[in-house]
Amino acid sequence: MENKIKSTDKMKKIMKKYYLTAKYAKYFGKKVAWITSGGPVEPLIAMGIIPVYPENHGAMIGASKIGAKLSEYAESLGYSSDICSYVKVDITSSITRQSPIGGLPKPDMLICCNNICGTVQKWYEIQSRKFNVPLFIYDTPFCHVDLDDSAKKYLKAQTKEYISFLESVTKKKLDYDKMQEVGKLSLKAMQKWQAVLDSAINKPSPMTAFDAFIHLALIVTLRGKKVVVDYYETLLKELNDRAKNKIGAVENEKYRLLWDNLPIWYKMRWLSNAFKKHDGALVADTYTQSWCGVVDYVDEEHFLETMGEAYARVYLNIGTDKMADSVLKLIDKYSIDGVVLHSNRSCKPYSFGQYDIARIIQKKGIPTLFIEADMTDERKFAQAQVENRIDSFMEVLSQIKG
Repeated sequence: MENKIKSTDKMKKIMKKYYLTAKYAKYFGKKVAWITSGGPVEPLIAMGIIPVYPENHGAMIGASKIGAKLSEYAESLGYSSDICSYVKVDITSSITRQSPIGGLPKPDMLICCNNICGTVQKWYEIQSRKFNVPLFIYDTPFCHVDLDDSAKKYLKAQTKEYISFLESVTKKKLDYDKMQEVGKLSLKAMQKWQAVLDSAINKPSPMTAFDAFIHLALIVTLRGKKVVVDYYETLLKELNDRAKNKIGAVENEKYRLLWDNLPIWYKMRWLSNAFKKHDGALVADTYTQSWCGVVDYVDEEHFLETMGEAYARVYLNIGTDKMADSVLKLIDKYSIDGVVLHSNRSCKPYSFGQYDIARIIQKKGIPTLFIEADMTDERKFAQAQVENRIDSFMEVLSQIKG
């Protein structure tokens, strides 16, 4: 992660202010909602509710290399070792307050959207009982190929129920003009985020997927606020300047790679260096694309009415064939030489179809590498084995490219 992106310091300040505001929410007369990473956050922003993401917190715990310790504690309480590590570290942290930020602020409500997996529903039910706060489950039909009219109608009904739930908890009505303003800002933020990711089309790429994993924080947590749009405009300018001056994130970039699945948070720097020593740059990934890949399904003038359809079309809520199509489009768009698939022990929906996707990719002449690990739990990572696989994979790429 050399050639550090200067805007990162500004992002850290924004995130620090966000977490402090959430921590002292009651002093600002605000309510806090825990929400899943793929959940419809815009109505919360419009109603002045502070969204907090246990999955983001799990990523921080993973990056701090205490994921295994917290997972072991949850397992000692009877939770299975096969359960998502985000769930285990969140449950442990809510009990022990062990965390890089001293734990998350107590929620006033929980918002669970099942467009990313089914585990989140049971996870949020557990925390709803623990904190004795109301839970709303925003149910999204699975989009195998497309959504029919009945599914779209159902999603609009879900949105109406969601708004009613928020109004009931906050004891105030949604300002629809404010909602429209937030919707437009959210859409603009997604477009700016896509432009940031697309800066990696340049050769050499001014950023890597590892940079994107870090800068993703704002589009997840504060989507719908002007500060996000402003920040990504600043970041985009810096990246465009780097591209213009041929400043690559990886010196001597030779091989362009695509990452599939969540990051391995506790090994980001090591993985970056492991590929970098072979002149390999992970210039794109399927994970960070998830927060801008549904822009075409949102009507700017009718954001609330079309929001549900967009959230139902996220990467993890579509069929394997559609996933493979998305990956092939990224391969073409970013001039990818090889694909690295993180077979994630925690995230089953993300990992189950990977071998099918790999076969489809390989038929196009693109080599693939599988890395078995877990996004948060260090116990599931065998460094020597992974290093050998990376070395062998990069040797194959060098032979293909000559």
